[in-house]
Amino acid sequence: MSKPDDKAAPKPKRVMPGYMNFIIGGSSGMLAICCVQPADLLKTRMQLLGPAGRNLSVFTVAGQILKNEGFFGFYVGLSAALFRQATYTTGRLGVFNGLFDIHKGKWGQPSFPTKIVIGMIAGGIGAFIGTPAEVALIRMTADGRLPPEKKRNYKNVFNALARITREEGLFTLWKGGGATVSRAMVVNGAQLGSYAQAREMLLPFMYDGLPLHTAAAMISGFVTSVASLPVDIVKTRVQNASKGVQITQMSVLRDVIKNEGVLALWSGLLPTYCKIGPMTVLIFIFLEQLNRLYFEYTA
Repeated sequence: MSKPDDKAAPKPKRVMPGYMNFIIGGSSGMLAICCVQPADLLKTRMQLLGPAGRNLSVFTVAGQILKNEGFFGFYVGLSAALFRQATYTTGRLGVFNGLFDIHKGKWGQPSFPTKIVIGMIAGGIGAFIGTPAEVALIRMTADGRLPPEKKRNYKNVFNALARITREEGLFTLWKGGGATVSRAMVVNGAQLGSYAQAREMLLPFMYDGLPLHTAAAMISGFVTSVASLPVDIVKTRVQNASKGVQITQMSVLRDVIKNEGVLALWSGLLPTYCKIGPMTVLIFIFLEQLNRLYFEYTA
């Protein structure tokens, strides 16, 4: 029998099942993209302007969308964006957690450089899984700038995937897959490294809470935007190419620099930053809240 002054044994810390990491991770991404989809659409439209639109500002492009397509024009392609989060974000978080656990079990806690490498690998694999949704998203968000006779008029992401497969072949769904994977690896590496560094630098001046996480995420978003935009622009133009047009990443890169100038590689920097910064913050906010709800309702 226990003595009266014996302390009760601490309750073991509850562990979330592995499959819930996939579900909650994907759900967090889907909720976040609903908030930042207008910025993502603006970014894509600006990347596809070409030489004729090099002097157009983000506000001019936004005004044109509002005038020609209305408010809901900013949410064209939302179904594809949601499907992309359901595949890409779920995939990369699942792979990251899996590789992290394997490393921890065999060799102990990963070092910071190892975490960056794991993040890059996870981002690449997740991007490959999510490339079909990415192709559909690019096509759908670009449709509004095309003349009526050239519009694809996809009804939703599943209609887009079915039509692309039927009209252009199954492997078109992975068009620009190399560029997508390259971008994802750059994004994951830049995001993880710059977020950790910004957090470390700000910690002496801010308490460890939401304001610190938000500031570090916004700094990380800017660094990630600058690092990833050239790859992102190449990927966007490869995936939006017309049927039968065979182009490579290097040919697109050369054409952009030759015809539009080096700075065109950072076209759409503002809307990209307006997406990546808040997207990072929102994903973590939704992730924490969904984790809390899970433990509350399964207690």
